[in-house]
Amino acid sequence: MQGELLTIGRFARLCRLSVKQLRHYDEMGLLAPVHVDASSGYRYYAPEQARDALTIALLREMDLPLAVIAQALAAEPEPRAQILRAERDRLAERISRDQARLEMLERLAEGGLPGYEVTMGREPERRLAVARAVCTPAEIGEKVGECVGRLLPVLGKAGIAWEPPLWALYPLDLEERMEIAVGAQTPQGEGPPGLEFEVLPAGPVAETVHIGPYAQLPLAYNALFAAIHERGLRPQAPVREAYLVGPAEAPQEELMTRLIIPIQESMA
Repeated sequence: MQGELLTIGRFARLCRLSVKQLRHYDEMGLLAPVHVDASSGYRYYAPEQARDALTIALLREMDLPLAVIAQALAAEPEPRAQILRAERDRLAERISRDQARLEMLERLAEGGLPGYEVTMGREPERRLAVARAVCTPAEIGEKVGECVGRLLPVLGKAGIAWEPPLWALYPLDLEERMEIAVGAQTPQGEGPPGLEFEVLPAGPVAETVHIGPYAQLPLAYNALFAAIHERGLRPQAPVREAYLVGPAEAPQEELMTRLIIPIQESMA
């Protein structure tokens, strides 16, 4: 049998992997040798296993997790394609986030922290019809769009007038799993079954306006939170974004977003 098989060293060189990697893949059940010598513990591989080994090496080079690679190798062609498309989408999303970070770094390198005028004022009470979602920070844009897509048709079907702009509500800390909401200000009165309302109380706030892509909103939040803490104030949830000029009305560079954070005077 050993004459027909390859030692782990030869197989590693053939597949451009290390012996350590092959042992790790064996321990994970990802790529097991076809024979292990009972007395010596030496591992032996069949030449036809090279295709799987090379595929693993290729997918690892693309930064796919080993668990995902194991699923792909074990799946039939169509489910395997679905797994790989899901990873493609994940990679595209990461590239998009990295591109946004590059643009922010370029903006900071060219002009330093942009100047935002932060003002202290008082917000009136607002009654919002809302749609909620749970998401990660990376999913915010997608989930906001989904909430808008659920909320506005319900309001339209019920004949409920709403006052622009649309609002988004966020927690103070962007946690791995968090609840967000998109709301539209509506008049008092009962809504259709299943429509949820939230009343934002009147009170003091700090606010600023961001002009530009949503991906660069962290620059505005940096200025807003810095101004709050420098004044000895305490931010309160929910953080509010009002979309004064949205993507349907202007290009990315001309989007206008009002950022509002309720504040409570520090008791210290």
